[in-house]
Amino acid sequence: MSRASKAPFIVGEPLRAEGAAMDERGPAVAQPSSTDVAVIGAGVIGLAVGWRLAAAGLAVTVFERDAAGAGASLAATGMLAAATELEPGGDDLLALALESQRLWPQFRDELESQSGIDIDYRDEGTLEVALGRDEVDRLRFRYELQKRAGLATRWLEGAGVRELEPALRPSVTNGIFCADNHQIDPRRLVPALRHALMACGGAVLEQLPVLSLEVAGGRVGGVVTPQGVCRARTVVVANGAWSGEFLGDRLTVPVRPLKGQALALRTTARTGAPAHMVWTEQVHLAPKAGGQLVLGSTVEECGFDRSVTAGGVFALLEGARRALPSIEDMEIEAIWTGLRPTSDDDAPILGAAGIPGLVLATGHHRNGILLAPVTAQAIHDLVVAGAMTGAAARFGLARFAAGAGWQEEERSHAGQRQR
Repeated sequence: MSRASKAPFIVGEPLRAEGAAMDERGPAVAQPSSTDVAVIGAGVIGLAVGWRLAAAGLAVTVFERDAAGAGASLAATGMLAAATELEPGGDDLLALALESQRLWPQFRDELESQSGIDIDYRDEGTLEVALGRDEVDRLRFRYELQKRAGLATRWLEGAGVRELEPALRPSVTNGIFCADNHQIDPRRLVPALRHALMACGGAVLEQLPVLSLEVAGGRVGGVVTPQGVCRARTVVVANGAWSGEFLGDRLTVPVRPLKGQALALRTTARTGAPAHMVWTEQVHLAPKAGGQLVLGSTVEECGFDRSVTAGGVFALLEGARRALPSIEDMEIEAIWTGLRPTSDDDAPILGAAGIPGLVLATGHHRNGILLAPVTAQAIHDLVVAGAMTGAAARFGLARFAAGAGWQEEERSHAGQRQR
């Protein structure tokens, strides 16, 4: 379709990657009566876990209440930015993020080879900037935190920042450059993972919610959907912001939704586009293939509200305009929201849930895409070899001591209908 004949964007509709292969889902698949592993949730985490388990020779069925990636994944920016995401006291999470960042190149190569889809992996690095003198002290604090953690970041004066990104405003006074921070396009990643999983013999059942767990003999033995029971040796809960509600009163999983609004702009030869992902205190700007520039994203405690608001859109545009004035002439392509799955300590919950047969892979906050390779490897190791190793082993449910663990009941099904 030519640009002149392109239909107007729909507010609230996620940006889609260009290319027919991105939307190919294949024929509908009937729910099997049994499977080795039932994965609840077809976001990046659920699909990555399913792909790795299917590649190990297990029969895998992924159940999705909506469309693949609809919760948080397709709404994400696609950051692989361990250094930029570092917060005080986050040493364990940094170790997990760095382990996953090291896995990403091989993960990308295998995924693109198996799926035939280019996920737009970009390794130009990221640039954090201070806009005005009042932001310099806070940026310097972040830089010193990164250096104490041994991260390969570089402090830049204003001239050095504009050498990397000449179109930034003169008010940009300092910056931090991290060559090891990369990015991908989630709108390419989700279909690539779905294709790779199916190529390994796995199935993705969309628009099919899991209503409850099948529990018998002191273990989880499958899932219950509107089509009936699907027995499974292992059930992996990877349905993001809905994970805490799904399990009802029998298991407390401290995960809640954290709303993020984002939008995409269309760059042209006249407007230009950043060569790197650019972060400010307010927004980040991520250039994508085909001339798209994604602005993300707000952080809002709004429950499951997915509305697009004037305040959210204004904050994104004004935050981006403060750094990159050329956005004023860029066409808006899409505006959307997503619900990040956020745990009580903003870190993922990985591993056994306290009852045989049930595994958790949820609560990744805004790092689900960064942490997808290490999460998939950890859950693979747990299911196939019986234990998680490395940094992932420190992110079990047991760290939330109060209320953690499975509570026994005298009934055959557990859980509640997904909303």
